[in-house]
Amino acid sequence: MPASHVTLSRRERQIMDVLYQKGRATAAEVMELLPDPPSYSSVRALLRILEEKRHVRHEMDGSKYVFIPSVHRDKAKHSAIRHLVQTFFEGSPVQAVAALLDLSSGGLSDEEVERMTRLIEKSREGRER
Repeated sequence: MPASHVTLSRRERQIMDVLYQKGRATAAEVMELLPDPPSYSSVRALLRILEEKRHVRHEMDGSKYVFIPSVHRDKAKHSAIRHLVQTFFEGSPVQAVAALLDLSSGGLSDEEVERMTRLIEKSREGRER
């Protein structure tokens, strides 16, 4: 199964966030940056699970394992959003966008509105082909 289609737990997502931030890290470095970190052995076990799910690979640096994301961040981001829309918004991007707009209590800037308008037009063009 491709890594982009495997669901991650909250803690696995936190570990992936650390690895995307740093680019590469040992289990100890990951543990340092996790909120309310579990034990070192738990972090190692989670990294092993992420390897099995093909989200992470490791390289040896002397006697240390250095973990590296094996899924490009953009691909992971799209997979996560797709899962979020399916899970919480009945597969409707419109419902998801409406929820995001509700969150932006300060309103959108003119630049943000313009960007969204361009994205909607681009989507329309793709559909009309």
